[in-house]
Amino acid sequence: MPKDKQKKQPRPNAEPPRGFRDYVGGEVIRRQAMLATITEVYHRYGFDPLETSAIETVEALGKFLPDTDRPNEGVFAFQDEDDTWLALRYDLTAPLARFAAEHRQDLPTPFRRYATGPVWRNEKPGPGRFRQFYQCDADTVGSANPAADAEICMMLADAFEALGIPASDVAIKLNNRKILNGILETVAEGASEETAAAVLRTLDKLDKAGAEGVRQLLTTGRKDASGAFIPGVGLTDSQAEACLAFLMARRDDNAATLAELRQVVGASAQGIEGVEELEAMVALMDAAGYATRVLVDPSVVRGLGYYTGPVFEAELTFEITDEDGRLRQFGSVAGGGRYDDLVKRFTGQSVPATGVSIGVDRLLAALSAIGRDLGQASRGPIIVLAVERDRMPAYQAMATELRRAGIRAEVALGAANMGKQLKYADRRDAPIAVIEGPDEREQGIVQLKDLALGKRLSAEIETRAEWAEQPAQRAIARGDLVAGVRAMLADEDARQ
Repeated sequence: MPKDKQKKQPRPNAEPPRGFRDYVGGEVIRRQAMLATITEVYHRYGFDPLETSAIETVEALGKFLPDTDRPNEGVFAFQDEDDTWLALRYDLTAPLARFAAEHRQDLPTPFRRYATGPVWRNEKPGPGRFRQFYQCDADTVGSANPAADAEICMMLADAFEALGIPASDVAIKLNNRKILNGILETVAEGASEETAAAVLRTLDKLDKAGAEGVRQLLTTGRKDASGAFIPGVGLTDSQAEACLAFLMARRDDNAATLAELRQVVGASAQGIEGVEELEAMVALMDAAGYATRVLVDPSVVRGLGYYTGPVFEAELTFEITDEDGRLRQFGSVAGGGRYDDLVKRFTGQSVPATGVSIGVDRLLAALSAIGRDLGQASRGPIIVLAVERDRMPAYQAMATELRRAGIRAEVALGAANMGKQLKYADRRDAPIAVIEGPDEREQGIVQLKDLALGKRLSAEIETRAEWAEQPAQRAIARGDLVAGVRAMLADEDARQ
C-alpha cells in the first residue's frame, strides 16, 4: 500500500485515564506539608517509617474489597512472565502484614511503623472518587495490650492538633467488634458468617433508615423511598431489639455508655471482653489527659466486619455547605482498629495488630474548609531575566548565588524577548524579576522588579506620573543581590 494511502494512527488523548487525576504545584506542596506534620507526631510516639512495594503478589494481598464477583475485581492485576499474578496494592495494611511475616525473626516486638503513599482500587469512579488516592497509616504489630489501641487514638488526636484543627472540632469514636459478636451469640446462637455480615451492613444504615427502618431491615424487610421492597435479614423481633439496644447504647458520657453496654451483652464472655477492652482504653486515655477527646459510640459500625476487636473512627464535627447548599458536618477522615488475623495468613500463628489509616485527600479538603492550607504560602521562584543571551553564564551565576542563600531562583530560559520573559515570570507567580542589561552592567548594578507589588499598583495607579513614583523597582549594587532580594521579600511578607 502506498505510504500516502496508509491509515494514520490517531493521536492519543492528552488526558489521564478515567478515574485518575494529576496533582500540580500547590496541591503537592500542601499534601507534603500535611504529611510531614502528621508523621512528625508519629515519629515522636516511637513509630518508624516503612516503604513497601507498590506491587504485591495477588496471593499476598489476599481477599480484596468486599462484594466482588469476578477474579481480581477491586485491584489492578496482571500476570508476570513466570505466570505469577501481581497487583497494585489496594491499601497499606496488606503489604505491612506480608512484611511483618517475612521479617518476623528480625523485627522488634511490638513493631511500630507508619507509611504514606498512593493506593489503587479498580472500582467505578465518580465525583470525588478516584481509582488512585493517598493514605497515611500507623500500625503496631505484635501487641495485644489495649494500651496499643489507646496509643493509636491519642496519637491521632495529637496529629489533628498539630495540623491546627481545634480539639472541639474532632470526635474520636470507639466501638468493639467483640461486643456485637457477644450479642449475636446470645440472641442468634449459631448464626452464620453471612448473617453476621448482613446484620453489620444493616446496622450501618442507621443514619439513612433510622431506628425503625433498621428494625424492619433486620427482620422482615421494608420498602425504600422508591417503593421497592428490600428483603430483611430474617431475625426475630427480640433478636432485632437486642441488636438495636447495642446500636443505641450511647449515653451522656463514656462511663454511662460502658455501663449500658455491660447490660446489653448480658452473660456473653466475648461481649464482656469487648466492653472491658474499651474500659481499659478509656481509662488509659483519661489518665493521659484525653478524657474529652474520645467517645464510646456503638453506632460506629463501618469496619466491624474487618476488625477483630476495638474500632475507632475520627470525625470532624465542624459544619460545611454541601453541593446542595445544605449545612452538614464534615464527617469521617480516618478509621482503624484491631486486626489480629491478618499476619496469621502467612505464619499460621495469630499475631495481634492494631492501626489507623487517614484519608489524605479528605483531610486536605477539611484543612482547606477551615483555612488551614499548609504549604500554600510557598511563593514562586525569583526569575533572573536573560536580557543578553550571550551573557547566560553571568545570569546562571546570579541564580546560583540566590539558591546558595536559600532562595528559590531560576533563569528565564524560554523566549529571548524581555516582555515575554516577564509574562513567564507572572505565570510562575514570581515575586521578583532580576534585570541586568548593558546599562546596568556598565554601572555595576541590577534592577529588582517587585512583580507582586507591581500587580497591585497597576490596579490602583491611573496616571503616568503616579506610576513613575511607584516603588515597584529598585536599583542595587550587583554585589548586594542577595541582600536586596531578601529585603524586597521581607517587604512583601510585611504587606501580607
